[in-house]
Amino acid sequence: MQAMRQLMTRLRLTVNEEKTRLCEVPQGYFNFLGYTFGRYYSVKTGKAYLGMRPSTPSIKRMVQAISLMTERRRTGGDAMELVSDLNSRLRGWANYFCLGPVSKSYRILDRHATSRLRRWLCMKHKAPSTARSCYHDVYLYKTLGLVRMRELTQSFPWAKP
Repeated sequence: MQAMRQLMTRLRLTVNEEKTRLCEVPQGYFNFLGYTFGRYYSVKTGKAYLGMRPSTPSIKRMVQAISLMTERRRTGGDAMELVSDLNSRLRGWANYFCLGPVSKSYRILDRHATSRLRRWLCMKHKAPSTARSCYHDVYLYKTLGLVRMRELTQSFPWAKP
């Protein structure tokens, strides 16, 4: 810790004492730049490895951003415009958080985006809450063009079809 403080002083940077801590890897986990670093286990082999995944606070911030974009008070806007904004936000998030096991995070965000968009469409068109089934996935993904984050992983150069 002392060596790190000396290095930061030479670089004329300050250490945030509230956030800075020693972490024993692989026993512990730590968050840095939106990722959680630590020991993970391969789904295929069950073997442990040191890696990273999107952190829980990062996922929560994105869920909150999607919720804000699809608030009731914003139903006066155009659906295609909203989907374009959502797609931009989702693609940007996916481009940054593309390392490590991202499938679970992408599923969470896909599910939240589709349910919020369905809810927004029902509010906009004054459809009863039981009519949420009238906006099926085909309509959201094919007609409106909502991006499906799970499909974005297929374009990763290291992903295997």
